Amino acid sequence: MPIVVVESPAKAKTINKYLGSDYTVLASYGHVRDLPPKDGSVDTENQFNMLWEVSSGSKKHLKAISDALKDDDTLILATDPDREGEAISWHLEEALIKRKIITKKTKVERVVFNAITESAVTEAMASPRKIDMELVEAYLARRALDYLVGFNLSPVLWRKLPGAKSAGRVQSVCLRLIVEAEMKIEAFKAKEYWTVKSVLSTPEDKSFEARLVKLAGSKLQKFDLKSKEAAEIAVQAIESRELIVKSIEAKPINKNPAAPFMTSTLQQEASRKFGFGAKQTMSIAQRLYEAGYITYMRTDGIDMAPEAIESIRSLIDEQYGHKFKPTAPRVYKNKAKNAQEAHECIRPTNITISSETLINLDQDQRRLYELIWKRTIASQMSSAKIERTTIDIHSPDEQIELRSTGQIVRFDGFLKIYEEGQDDTVIDDDDKLLPPMAIKDKITKIDISSNQHFTQPPPRYTEATLVKKMEELGIGRPSTYASIVTTIQERSYVRKEKGRLHPEDKGRLVIAFLENYFRQYVGYNFTAGLEEELDLVSEGKLNYKKVLNNFWSDFSAAIAKTADLRITEVLEKINEVLAPHIFPPNEDGSDSRICKKCLEGKLSMRTARSGSAFIGCSNYPECKYTRPLSGEIDNSEFGGPDGKILGYEEEEPISLKNGRFGPYVQRTPLATDLKPIRASIPKSLNLESIDLKLALDLLSLPRFIGEHPDGGTLQAAIGRYGPYVMWEMEKQENRKTTQKIYANIQDPMEVFTIGMNRAVELISDKALKTGRSKLTPLKELGDHPAKGGPVNVMDGKYGPYVKWEKINATIPKDIDPLNVDIGMALTLIEERIAKNGKKKTSKKKK
Repeated sequence: MPIVVVESPAKAKTINKYLGSDYTVLASYGHVRDLPPKDGSVDTENQFNMLWEVSSGSKKHLKAISDALKDDDTLILATDPDREGEAISWHLEEALIKRKIITKKTKVERVVFNAITESAVTEAMASPRKIDMELVEAYLARRALDYLVGFNLSPVLWRKLPGAKSAGRVQSVCLRLIVEAEMKIEAFKAKEYWTVKSVLSTPEDKSFEARLVKLAGSKLQKFDLKSKEAAEIAVQAIESRELIVKSIEAKPINKNPAAPFMTSTLQQEASRKFGFGAKQTMSIAQRLYEAGYITYMRTDGIDMAPEAIESIRSLIDEQYGHKFKPTAPRVYKNKAKNAQEAHECIRPTNITISSETLINLDQDQRRLYELIWKRTIASQMSSAKIERTTIDIHSPDEQIELRSTGQIVRFDGFLKIYEEGQDDTVIDDDDKLLPPMAIKDKITKIDISSNQHFTQPPPRYTEATLVKKMEELGIGRPSTYASIVTTIQERSYVRKEKGRLHPEDKGRLVIAFLENYFRQYVGYNFTAGLEEELDLVSEGKLNYKKVLNNFWSDFSAAIAKTADLRITEVLEKINEVLAPHIFPPNEDGSDSRICKKCLEGKLSMRTARSGSAFIGCSNYPECKYTRPLSGEIDNSEFGGPDGKILGYEEEEPISLKNGRFGPYVQRTPLATDLKPIRASIPKSLNLESIDLKLALDLLSLPRFIGEHPDGGTLQAAIGRYGPYVMWEMEKQENRKTTQKIYANIQDPMEVFTIGMNRAVELISDKALKTGRSKLTPLKELGDHPAKGGPVNVMDGKYGPYVKWEKINATIPKDIDPLNVDIGMALTLIEERIAKNGKKKTSKKKK
């Protein structure tokens, strides 16, 4: 029977259900080959030939496909319908040809479907094609570019900027966006301004609010009222005059629905509405796609199949009425730069299936499905009809004018089921309903108040707004957004606090280095231009090796220029670039780089072996003054050798100090032979909020929560990566050490209050996400009759299995795990042991 290959076992399971027993469906588990991380994987001296290597984890999957092809000579490659999917199919074919599994007799076909439904799969199987080499070449160019940048630029960073981990073609540009946003915030100077608001009443005693828009006969600009005194003069001007209605204008407005989802807008909306990160959104969407509930989730297309539009319009007619269905279907055009994928939007495969009926999905999957379902239906609904009213009220001498605005929804249209979220909420008074009144009505003054305001700095990026910005600039692609945003956080270049992305000092240093020595390669236009060239390659309009050659000729020259750079030279250059951030000017105008301890040495940036950066004195080791890059509290108090004394506990001083790895609290024992007790302070805590009580709480960690219901203990503490809970399991006889599971806590203050239920929930979620054994077995079978130890049926990341001590034996797909008894379990365990015994083991070196 023909062999069908897809990426994942979940996708294989769904497709197998539609194809039946006439086909064998296997999973490749993603890419089977990649460029090995060593010099020469892309041969720049030999036409950019690439040296591919089958990864160790893929060998068994490739062998399973090879074994299946021995009995059949038809291979159907059914990987995802994008560049990445095309590349996986190409890699599979090439690897099998190299192994001589594919011969001249083997029939190799490529099929693609945008949704995993019976009709889509059947239609695709009836229309096979060859592998699209233009798409493959676009992938080859992208992979080679990423390798050339990462493999050549990262070592430069390691040598010239200790502690830097890596640089990437798109990753570094993304990091630059976050760093530049932070620099704008730091450079921002708040500007004071005042507004005047009045509570007024109509002749029928109906109250409403209005704001001052004209003063002394002139239109009032935002910064015209610069002080409280100016605002009070405006208040008196209103109080001393009569007010009458000057004009009433009611303007009808049509509000149109948003386009159906593509990858970036789905990530943005899931972040706004649920707080999901880009990676989490794509992981959930992947599971929905593989189960056949939604169309392919990596796309920048917003087109929709005609048959899908018809079914949506029918549903609108049936469930909401003909008024909610526009006369003609809505057509959307993508405005994103470089939008090029010819895929459909992200939509439900069957619009009649609502989230309430999908009881087999977990809560997050149902929430995301419902979001996609509502957005898809709303995109084909009628516009909302809104009436916006503006009422101007003035004094008879026309020296004063106030304005009141409001709106009312006359017909809700698509708003009946869905309204798009906003990234940064703006307070809007226009939504209120105004009381009826007529021109020349006399208006009574109830209350007049002045309000102080300050301009706000630009907001930091969230994952959603960062993806939106990347899309606007043409940086990255739907398949890479989530991984880029995740990578810069995993590299500790960026941290996420309350949903906002903050650059770490390490990230600032990397960008400062790259902007000085590789400025072109972190340029937005340059990166977007490369993406455009890759699009031309995928369309067959540009040779991919020409793209590589043009890039490498300039990039290799830039790398060569850094060969003679010394670390001290690099650090001093970065000192100059980051001077406004790390050496802010002193209020008295004195040199901000003079050491505050010895008053002689010059402060400059230093790097530690761990990769962290700090400010140190040039008189080291005589002067050991240090502080973090981000500055210090109370200047001399916090940066001095004794730190800032917060108080005393049993006569022992408790102080707030600063070290090269950041701020910490310390309890200094009275006995000189005892070491001080220290506790680091999480970055998300405001240092000015650290008092004696909080310092003692931090020093008391770890905190014992209680006994876990399944045995062992639960603790809460703060570690290198922030606050966490830890489950230390009971020690098993066959183990030398106890097993531990850690789960992060978002709010550092929760370390001191978290209870048993919440801690168990966090640990359970972490165990599920990391693919470790579920904490509760699906079925307990008792102890092993011959050797002892519990035998259980567990549910793992790749399906159910039998667990006994260190042996995990997969349960075949055709067997219900709940029907497994002890006899069947022992057979599976013995088969697994026998299979493990065949593996070659290398002798340990003495």
